[in-house]
Amino acid sequence: MLGSHADAEDVVQEAWMRLARQDATTIENLPGWLTTVVGRISLDVLRSRQVRPEASYGDGLSELVITVDDSAEPEEVVALADSVGLALLVVLDALGPSERLTFVLHDLFGVPFAEIGQILGKSADATKMIASRARRKVRANERPAFVGPEQRQVITAFRAATRGGDFEALLRVLDPDVRLTVDTPNGVVVTLGATAVAAGARMVSGAVARHRAVLVNGLPGYVSWREDGTPLSIISFTVVDGRIAAIAIVADPAKLASTHLPDPV
Repeated sequence: MLGSHADAEDVVQEAWMRLARQDATTIENLPGWLTTVVGRISLDVLRSRQVRPEASYGDGLSELVITVDDSAEPEEVVALADSVGLALLVVLDALGPSERLTFVLHDLFGVPFAEIGQILGKSADATKMIASRARRKVRANERPAFVGPEQRQVITAFRAATRGGDFEALLRVLDPDVRLTVDTPNGVVVTLGATAVAAGARMVSGAVARHRAVLVNGLPGYVSWREDGTPLSIISFTVVDGRIAAIAIVADPAKLASTHLPDPV
């Protein structure tokens, strides 16, 4: 629902405190009571994020979740499961708070519309309409649930062209309307278009000493380190129809330091 372990723990703790203050004999349906209370608190959290957009990161996940992506290792199944869950969270960010709550509770957990309507303060029919609208948005924004070899081949070609300074090769793997987002200590910098992105990629490639393939919130990417072992960046890619449609880079040392990263290889 929230895409953040910390926020989820806070919501559960608040619900537990409310339960502790409640006379248990007045609760006829404890699971229903808990679903309603947790749902309403979660709704408040989601709405507060819209008022304070700095509370969430990038695609809407409050935390950067880095999973090692190594298809030759037995952990591949675990990484795939993480990717599926995280990709869904990214898709859910396309939904408004009421749509997100309705979609998660009904489509993922089978909560009846009447119960969800009590959380939202709406009728069951109105809640069904919200769910229908949410499903349309989910289908429109759905991403692949796993990282296939074709995606990795495109990303490998991008890295090779970047290291070699091959401008023409970069243009071949970049979508003409590619969007590059770089999170720096001074704010977020956005670059649009294959020509501008390719020129920038050639200029920054020399600082990378080591890298490791990872999943970044469910998307394929890399963690890079400098020669002295300090983290340089986290980069993720969105690949559509064999070309890179979006690149997101975190280069802010403070955010890198607060993110759980794998060891360099």
